[in-house]
Amino acid sequence: MATTTTGRERFGRYAEEFRWFLRETWLGYALVLPTTVLLGVIVVYPTVSGVWISLFEQSLINPGDAEFVGLGNYARMVADPTFWLAFKNSVLLTAVAVSLEYLLGLGLALALKEKVPGIGLFRSVSMVTWVLPIIVMVIIFRWLVQPDFGFVNIVLDWLGLPTTYWFGNETWAFPLVVAMHVWRNVPFFAIALMASMQSVPESLYEAAQLDGAGPLQRFRYITLPQISYVSMIMIVLHVIFTFNNFDIVYLSTGGGPVNSTEVLATYVYKQAFTSYALGYAASVGVVMLILLLTFTAVYVKLEET
Repeated sequence: MATTTTGRERFGRYAEEFRWFLRETWLGYALVLPTTVLLGVIVVYPTVSGVWISLFEQSLINPGDAEFVGLGNYARMVADPTFWLAFKNSVLLTAVAVSLEYLLGLGLALALKEKVPGIGLFRSVSMVTWVLPIIVMVIIFRWLVQPDFGFVNIVLDWLGLPTTYWFGNETWAFPLVVAMHVWRNVPFFAIALMASMQSVPESLYEAAQLDGAGPLQRFRYITLPQISYVSMIMIVLHVIFTFNNFDIVYLSTGGGPVNSTEVLATYVYKQAFTSYALGYAASVGVVMLILLLTFTAVYVKLEET
């Protein structure tokens, strides 16, 4: 004989499930609350504060004496040729550096995943450029291009070619900055992509090989689609890192010579701490934030379609 459930019993069961849900939910809220508060303090508050300061004409020397100018700082930015030069350099540096980092990192990842004698040592050595402190990397590059004793100029002099201090050359300073970014970040791309490649099932390659697919076809139709998610994450992160990068440019060229390597990150620093134009510097920072948010949203959306 089938048993029937009364309305009181059903209500009691639902009430118990609801109480359990509340207990579990509040426990989850309690666990994430410290992290949420910390993120609010170090991320949300500075962001909102920066947007607010960008609406004022405010000096770092006397921050209490601020004049509300609305979008005046943004109008000044549009008419500022140095801002547009820094913007162009930031976009060019990010596009070229991240593209080279991904392509070279992909090639290095293909080499690192091969099972050959000594590959473990080669993997360890390949990470050296990424783990070096940035200041050490900059010192190495500056030493290489010193006019009198730099290795590059010694070789050029031996070949009978003209020598110069390359970081002081308007033509070569920017390519050297790109080279430093690439030299540092290629190993990180390689390790991440290699780890993603190793998670691809070997059965896919075996089946493709039985169907007559060659190495390039297997790479195009199996490897690349399988590592696309990791590739997307790496590209987005390094676009953000490179576009916001300050230390490599500042330590190597300071934005010179003649603003040829000036990027938005160094321009914000100079406006805030050299010209003391805190409001204008904040407005440039807000534009950088909007550009990066837009890029990330569009790129991730395109990858999902």
